Amino acid sequence: METNKKNGATPIKLWAADDRPREKMLLKGASALSDSELLAILINNGNQESSALDLAKQILLLGKNNLNELGKLNIKDFCQIRGIGPAKAIAIAAALEIGRRRESGHFLQKSVVKSSQDVAGYLKTKLKDYTHEVFAVVFLNRANKIIDFQIISSGGISGTVADPRIILKQAVQLGASVIILSHNHPSGNLRPSKADEDITQKIVKAASYLDIKVADHIIVSEEGYFSFADEALI
Repeated sequence: METNKKNGATPIKLWAADDRPREKMLLKGASALSDSELLAILINNGNQESSALDLAKQILLLGKNNLNELGKLNIKDFCQIRGIGPAKAIAIAAALEIGRRRESGHFLQKSVVKSSQDVAGYLKTKLKDYTHEVFAVVFLNRANKIIDFQIISSGGISGTVADPRIILKQAVQLGASVIILSHNHPSGNLRPSKADEDITQKIVKAASYLDIKVADHIIVSEEGYFSFADEALI
């Protein structure tokens, strides 16, 4: 069997059919493949030094062999690996985004938002992979059905600024009667800061002049979520 002259690795096309990621998926289904094998399919081919599977394992190492951590990386991060160019990096990033959308998509199919728990899982899915703070808003109609979700602003690791004028302009344009504010805490700490409380009250007051209700402000992190409404802070 021919091997790679530089590192002695056998090209995937020369492996036994059961061991090749694509053939293995056809024979046994996607669930039979490891994370690295699934990534190898996206990568498609390797280079003279590494097979697609070798490159996939290097990518997983970037994410500490954890798919949740991998989801926080971007195209530039993937391109650090020799053999991963923009095209391969884009394919990986696209697959991760599809996973996020699938995870959050079931929430949008629900007819009505009735509690903080209803929306917190969705927001956690949308915001958990950001390594910096972002401020987002869920827009709803009078029946508490979701109209739209928008990220309003992005900040640094420790904070972001939300402009009430931008939020309310979007609410008016969308015809929203109810809004739910949200932002993430990359640090994992779920307690609101004084700045969080101040901006919440500022937006509540401004929204009241337009007959728009601020139903909640939800902080999310990998640890869970914090609801201003549940804690009687709104």
